[in-house]
Amino acid sequence: MSSFDVVVIGSGPGGYVSAIRCAQLGFKTAIIEKYNSLGGTCLNVGCIPSKALLSSSHHYAEIKHFADHGIELSGDVKVNLEKMIARKQGVVDQTVGGINYLMDKNKITVFNGVGSFVDATHIAVNKADGSSETIEAKHTIIATGSKPSSLPFIQIDKERIITSTEALALKEVPKHLVIIGGGVIGIELGQVYLRLGAEVSVVEFMDRIIPGMDGALSKELTKVLKKQGMKFYTSHKVQSVERVGDVVTVKAENAKGEVITLEGDYSLVSVGRRPYTDGLNAENAGVKISERGQVEVNDHLQTSASNIYAIGDVVRGAMLAHKAEEEGVMVAEILAGQKPHIDYNLIPGVVYTWPEVAAVGKTEEQLKAEGKKYKVGSFPFKALGRARASGDLDGFVKIIADETTDEVLGIHMIGARTADLIAEAVTAMEFRASAEDISRMSHAHPTFAEAIKEAALAATDNRALHV
Repeated sequence: MSSFDVVVIGSGPGGYVSAIRCAQLGFKTAIIEKYNSLGGTCLNVGCIPSKALLSSSHHYAEIKHFADHGIELSGDVKVNLEKMIARKQGVVDQTVGGINYLMDKNKITVFNGVGSFVDATHIAVNKADGSSETIEAKHTIIATGSKPSSLPFIQIDKERIITSTEALALKEVPKHLVIIGGGVIGIELGQVYLRLGAEVSVVEFMDRIIPGMDGALSKELTKVLKKQGMKFYTSHKVQSVERVGDVVTVKAENAKGEVITLEGDYSLVSVGRRPYTDGLNAENAGVKISERGQVEVNDHLQTSASNIYAIGDVVRGAMLAHKAEEEGVMVAEILAGQKPHIDYNLIPGVVYTWPEVAAVGKTEEQLKAEGKKYKVGSFPFKALGRARASGDLDGFVKIIADETTDEVLGIHMIGARTADLIAEAVTAMEFRASAEDISRMSHAHPTFAEAIKEAALAATDNRALHV
């Protein structure tokens, strides 16, 4: 029987990063992956392929505005969806290949199969061909991730009524894509197909899209996407989703009790994700699972079995790849006797639409609920020279600071390149910067980052310079 210091179950961003850090720290490490491809949801059917399609569709959308820049194209510009999907797959394959290389480089043993606890120190690897082998683990890290959720009355057929997985590999551009759920995944994939020519309708139960983010971001993104042609039905509760032939009918009720009917050729069910523990047999190891299906952990991500830890989407908190990575590193370092720490308030969230949306820290809604006194500074992208030069005028940066101490409590932004700009916000808040601190930092001109400085100035005695 093979024996290891650490066995990681699941090879998504949390799992494979944790395995690498364990190996770096001198542990004999193995990783168990259900599928033949490493990388989990993020690399195979999530973050990476969706960003590849967002990038490709963004190029196509940009072409329509080339004439504004004095670039004239002769002939029709067409979408070759098959080639676009193939490129996406190539990006995925190259990225997964990189993970395979990292496993070899760090001498991490890879087992393909479903990891299932026999007891707290033994794990059966049940393979696709029906065979099984058991390995011994001094410590185990559960990193089994999540799967798309649905609604009880929806029958997902993976053909016309689909999840995000199928939406990443369609054979045609939908005529009318009806999206159930206005969260990050639905909005991102909705913009992909909107750009490619589909009519896109979004049905959301809450009163706004991206409901977990600051209300100002939701309002601005809704305005921009409406301008691009996306339709929204917020405060609508879906009652039924039925398919007849190639037609999918979605019925939803609004707050007044009125029922609307939307007919499309595809419906994307994007109502969130659920922790995935199928086949894990956690009870055999004494690992408790909560009523919500999450593996229960303490502040050190330790489960009810002292030698077993859990990270990422399968535990409490935001379902984000970078959150899982940080947790994976933290557990590895705890096992090595170190004292790592994660400030969950400083885990940024990003929506990769265009304009991009990014945020870190507290929202205004949260601070109001806490009764916290605060001040706000905001600066619009349209007042930036760099934004005017590129034509990316939508969006703003909003900084929320403590009314008394001026410490930054939250930074929320929507606009060009905010997915990258948010790192400055995280850095500032990690070192407990005040709005004035940021306002006194030199920002290169002309750049999109100047919006952060200007918002900080606006939050500091309302002294933004360029608005």
